[in-house]
Amino acid sequence: MRYLKELRDGEKVADVYLCKHMTTAVTKNGKEYLNVTLQDKSGTLDAKIWEPNSGGIGEFKPLDYIYIMGDALTFNNQIQVSIKRLRVANDTEYVPADYLPMSPRDNDEMYKEITAVCETVKNPYLHRLLEEFFVEDEELVGMFRKSSAAKMVHHSFVGGLMQHTLAVTRLCKFYTKMYPALNHDLLISAAMLHDIGKVKELSRFPENDYTDEGQLLGHIVIGCSMISEKILQIEDFPEKLKNELLHCIAAHHGQLEFGSPKVPELIEAMALNLADNTDAKLETLTELLGGTNEKGWLGFNRFLDANIRKTSEWE
Repeated sequence: MRYLKELRDGEKVADVYLCKHMTTAVTKNGKEYLNVTLQDKSGTLDAKIWEPNSGGIGEFKPLDYIYIMGDALTFNNQIQVSIKRLRVANDTEYVPADYLPMSPRDNDEMYKEITAVCETVKNPYLHRLLEEFFVEDEELVGMFRKSSAAKMVHHSFVGGLMQHTLAVTRLCKFYTKMYPALNHDLLISAAMLHDIGKVKELSRFPENDYTDEGQLLGHIVIGCSMISEKILQIEDFPEKLKNELLHCIAAHHGQLEFGSPKVPELIEAMALNLADNTDAKLETLTELLGGTNEKGWLGFNRFLDANIRKTSEWE
């Protein structure tokens, strides 16, 4: 198959893709059209159906595998597809594994690293808590290994949550070597658990969408609840340590307007916020730059709130 990431301006498109989303819109002239988000394991791509009522467009719905024919075009420095013909694909025309975006890192290797990090935490209460999450609870481990870290912006692929967790933990590990005031075990535990609520905030692929619980509560509240429940199972877990850990989780977005119910008031909470923000933004840029062959300016990115340009290539 021709993966979405490989499509170039002016090419004809004729292949099967997953319809991730579909919405109806209206042009300035009042003409109805369809916005479609196509997906395969290389990522997602915007598509338009300008003539949805034409004879060549069959009935379909989100999460259908659809066979499309159309043209790849450049719009606002991004490739999109203008769909001319569409039908729901037969089961024999696609392999579902080709349509799930995957972490570039091996899932088994990442999980081995997760368990290895747990062993570096020597505080007996925190060590036991990490084991409860990442070793003992097999159902939770299965969800964690398959989850994304976001619906769209960064790490939006199978294994994305685990990849993001490891990146944040590595940064925090570096911080503890640079700044001795940091409590290693508290910070590393907080880094490992900071986004654990996302296993319930987002559904599994191919949906990868907000659950009712996720929409109503958000992953910070969900994560604090999950951690509190596990702590109740650990005899004599210190109250002060519990509150410090939960504060780090509650404050890891850094600012109230970014969804944190508290701003960082511990040095470990501040370090976690910086590590989380660093990986989120640099991964966003990594995915943006890797997703196009365009050079120079790539346009405005709402998440980064900046107009992005590729770095000059020195000869």
